[in-house]
Amino acid sequence: MDNHQAGMDVLCVGHACYDLTFSVPHHLSADEKIFADNLVSCGGGPAANAAVAIAKLGFNAAFAGYLGQDIYGQLHFQEFETHHVDTRLIIRGDSPTPVSTVMVKPDGKRALINYKGSTRPLTADALDFSAIHTRAILFDGHEPHLSQALLYLAQEKEIPTILDAGSLHEGTSFLWDKVDYLVASEKFVRQFAGDVQSALAYLAKKSPCVVITLGEKGLIWQKGAETGQLPAPPNIKAIDTTGAGDAFHGAFSAAVATGMDWQEVLSYASVAGALCCTKMGARCGLPSKLEQADFIFNQYGLR
Repeated sequence: MDNHQAGMDVLCVGHACYDLTFSVPHHLSADEKIFADNLVSCGGGPAANAAVAIAKLGFNAAFAGYLGQDIYGQLHFQEFETHHVDTRLIIRGDSPTPVSTVMVKPDGKRALINYKGSTRPLTADALDFSAIHTRAILFDGHEPHLSQALLYLAQEKEIPTILDAGSLHEGTSFLWDKVDYLVASEKFVRQFAGDVQSALAYLAKKSPCVVITLGEKGLIWQKGAETGQLPAPPNIKAIDTTGAGDAFHGAFSAAVATGMDWQEVLSYASVAGALCCTKMGARCGLPSKLEQADFIFNQYGLR
């Protein structure tokens, strides 16, 4: 990589897939056949969605990870370019692009199946990050070897690092206590302790800043000795929760990268995550800069 990355706000590292999102009356039972009311096809994956979220909010984003040479990989690559996400750190190969089937009920709750086939994580030396210029780095943990190599470089260069900890696996297990900001789902923290508050206290002993997202219940956080909570944004009618966490992590990372104060970081990310729930499909729901600004002004009177 060369100095073409000089103006980057956030580098997102991790998983890219292609989502087939079906709107269904209910989730399937054994041996049941149902008919979908709607189908939305678009790119997906935590870090990939976060990169698009950042770009749609008006910031500069890049994605580092893998896409196959197949039709799903090509469609996803075109989406990145349409949204002006920097694609020069994407490795294309003959292994398939992972595909997810998402089934969304009328209440917005979802079930998801992901298929990776023979696709394996990239090696630590698959990309050269030595000349990186970015204001923040977001990991989703799904490229564990690449992320470990980049983490050490980020620490040397004092680049803020954020982890989207959706669940406990090889990548998140390694990164959670080494990043500057641990942004974890309720699922992730319950794998540490059955109680969310106990998990927050435990995680905060080893991580300088912990945020636990709780869906419609908002979030709780601990930053050093300070703790707090934030309710979910009001007047949100959830249609599909797919991608809401990715929108949150993208907006959070952009806010950190651009130096917003702590409470503004939390509010800004919460609004992005909530707005994502108001449309079908993760990519379709990611708010634009104007949609984000209008909601913040209408609900909080802020510009």
